[in-house]
Amino acid sequence: MAGLQIEYLKRLSPARRQTILVRSRGDVSEVLAQVAPILAALRREGDAESLRQHRQFKADLTLADLEAAPEEIAAAYRAVDPEVLAALKAAAANIEKFHRAQQDREMWAMEVQPGILAGRLSRPLERVGCYIPGGLASYPSSALMTIIPAKVAGVQEIIAATPPGPGMAVNHATLVAAHLAGASRLFKIGGPWAIGSLAYGTEMVPRVDKIVGPGNKYVTAAKLLVFGAVNIDSPAGPSEVLILADETAEPRLLAIDFLSQAEHDPEAAAVLVTPAAELAQKVVELINSELPHLPRREIIEAALTLTKYSAVLVAETLEEAVEFANLYAAEHLQIVTREPFALLPRIRHAGSIFLGPYAPVPVGDYASGTNHVLPTGGCARMFSGLSVDDFIKKPTFQHLSREALASIKDTVITLAESEGLPLHARAVAERFS
Repeated sequence: MAGLQIEYLKRLSPARRQTILVRSRGDVSEVLAQVAPILAALRREGDAESLRQHRQFKADLTLADLEAAPEEIAAAYRAVDPEVLAALKAAAANIEKFHRAQQDREMWAMEVQPGILAGRLSRPLERVGCYIPGGLASYPSSALMTIIPAKVAGVQEIIAATPPGPGMAVNHATLVAAHLAGASRLFKIGGPWAIGSLAYGTEMVPRVDKIVGPGNKYVTAAKLLVFGAVNIDSPAGPSEVLILADETAEPRLLAIDFLSQAEHDPEAAAVLVTPAAELAQKVVELINSELPHLPRREIIEAALTLTKYSAVLVAETLEEAVEFANLYAAEHLQIVTREPFALLPRIRHAGSIFLGPYAPVPVGDYASGTNHVLPTGGCARMFSGLSVDDFIKKPTFQHLSREALASIKDTVITLAESEGLPLHARAVAERFS
């Protein structure tokens, strides 16, 4: 790798600018055709398709091997490092506290006009599926982030799924985290096979009402394809950060924040945008000097290749940098400026915002209480991070007295007839004939 270089926002070619803004979002469309036959087979054959796929991990695989048994979970508690268990419990407490604050009123109502009472109910979903990614790394924190909000919302049955490894083993901390968070059942099924099983239901895996949780592009493609048969949260792809900084930021901290995002995945995106060219140059030099000595170096190098999605960008002004941040609509937005709270009202699009030099992205990934299941690929323009609201339906209701119906009768009849729906009009008129 030749090394990271600074780039100037105003001088980016249209193609380079588009690559940075679109990032890995375009990759999902490329795998839809590969994922569709897997989902069709799951719909047709159910567990048999999952068994075929997962025999790569265990040749004599049986149906029972697809689910984590109570004794396996108990063994995981014994095997996990006590410090890790304590950390999971501490993180879970903060996550639960933050999400309990999101709980809405169970019911509210108002008198729209005399005699017309209208209101809304809050009702939890009955059964949800939480996907816990694995693969290049294990993410027990994602078990906490997906399962705890569902539990707080009052979901009756929470079904978790995570990719297994050799021998159908699952990372001990992931098993413990899923159990600690409140999963009803945990299936050792990964990728599109997990998503299809949860969406359609099989002999063993119950059909859910909604699937949440991050994953690779195959998981994202599967979620998009099953949407309609089941609800989903947002099309989360590889992780990303945009760091918005000024000359007051510490280059050493920005460099490690940048690198910490790139270690996620070869498709991850780390972007620094700043009006301070000298700061940008120092950050680039630090990144390039650190890179040869880093763990997960191959992954980081792949993510930082100039043809990919990461960049250190110099803007002409802080205002231009803020506008680019809004255009980018980052999953994680770090604001490391002299007065970060002064910029907060100007941020229109971001999944989760980290303010100041002592709020690096990993605090939100693990233990500050906010959720790390966030919209990627610019989807923060229209999606929010996972919350209690994702597990709640809000049906409305109304009650009208005869006098109240009489007061809006003509309005309803006129509008119904203008839309060519005479029986809608008659449904109201008949009550006064």
